Amino acid sequence: MTSKPVNLRQFRKRKQREDKARQAEANRVEFGTPKALREPVQLERERLLREVEAKKLEGNTSPDGEAPSTEN
Repeated sequence: MTSKPVNLRQFRKRKQREDKARQAEANRVEFGTPKALREPVQLERERLLREVEAKKLEGNTSPDGEAPSTEN
C-alpha cells in the first residue's frame, strides 16, 4: 500500500519545461509575427521606399507643380 516513489529531478525538469513553454506562448502572443515572416516584409518596404525616393523630383516644388513663393 505504498505509493510509487517520485523522482524529484524529473519533476523539476518537467516543471521547468512547462514554465518555458508557458513563457514562450506568452512571448508569441506579445511579439507577434516570427522573424521569417517579418524580414521579407521589411525588405520589401525598404525597397519600395528607395524606389519612391529615386523617383522624386529634385527641388522644392509644391504639389501643384509650381515653385513656392518667397514673398513675405
